[in-house]
Amino acid sequence: MDKKTKLGQLNRLTVKHLTGMGATLDGGQMGDLLLPRKHMPDSLQEGSQIEVFVYLDSEDQPVATTETPKVMVGQVAYLKVIDVNKTGAFLDWGLPKDLLLPFAEQTNALRPGMHKVIYVYLDKASRRITASARLDKYLKEENTPLQPGQPVDLLFCGRSELGHKAVINGRYLGLLHHSDAYQNIMIGTTKQGFVKSINPDGRVNLALHLPNKAQLSELAERILADLEATGGVSQLTDKSQPDDIKARWKVSKGSYKKAIGALYKQRKIIIHPDRIELVKD
Repeated sequence: MDKKTKLGQLNRLTVKHLTGMGATLDGGQMGDLLLPRKHMPDSLQEGSQIEVFVYLDSEDQPVATTETPKVMVGQVAYLKVIDVNKTGAFLDWGLPKDLLLPFAEQTNALRPGMHKVIYVYLDKASRRITASARLDKYLKEENTPLQPGQPVDLLFCGRSELGHKAVINGRYLGLLHHSDAYQNIMIGTTKQGFVKSINPDGRVNLALHLPNKAQLSELAERILADLEATGGVSQLTDKSQPDDIKARWKVSKGSYKKAIGALYKQRKIIIHPDRIELVKD
């Protein structure tokens, strides 16, 4: 059975013949596709195969290119707005014909020079490769395969009152709470992170760092040294506000509680409702 050529994807196609304009490729159900001469490698021969990206040209006809776009169908990317007209916004995705982001798929007004995180899909009516900023239409907000502690690739795509929204592994949506963001997070930033926890409703909470035993031990040692240097008392307890703990120690409240809990078990501190206190020898 012949392999189906996919629009908006990389395809490995066979060269049928070479012409002055370029190479004619066997596009399967799409028919013959032109690979323009400027994109042809010198070694290309009839009967050989070549990997190309298939998209629609300015006349909405399928065409092949050896150039790789910044994003393909089924992927997300952070792209620059090149132009805006009555049809929508047009984005730079690395090909001569810019990528359309229709008004109906926008979440806010866009101007040339702005950037936006978008998902690329094939429009069912027009069969055109199209962008959408409405990520929740195409990406799952509820987790199925992810596990707490799992490392993941993140693309930060928005903000909410609770924290920073991110695309996880290009397929899911999750949230990095403000209390777990120990640095400024800009929309469009990519980072490796971790699944911190999963809510009962399936929503994913993220972290940039997961504390291990060595890190917690090092934090406990720093807390102990600070107590010894500042009179043996600190107003930060396991009941303190996360922002106060983060401002002082650059860690989450959970990590801080584990560290002082370890010191308490070692009988090095006493935990009071309003303070922690160094145990005197």
